[in-house]
Amino acid sequence: MSSNNTSGGIGLGGVLFIVFLILKLCHVINWSWWWVTAPLWGSFAVVLGVILMIIIVGLMLAANKK
Repeated sequence: MSSNNTSGGIGLGGVLFIVFLILKLCHVINWSWWWVTAPLWGSFAVVLGVILMIIIVGLMLAANKK
């Protein structure tokens, strides 16, 4: 029995980007392009921020142990 469990779809970030893009191009919103594209790069920025915070806290804890 063969099972193909591939998840497809555009995802929440992709849907939000398309909605914001359409609203921007139809002049419904007057946002900066940074905010219109935020769903595309926002999750990466959040993950990067969390990783940086973990590294900073780890370095601070290591410095306090010395």
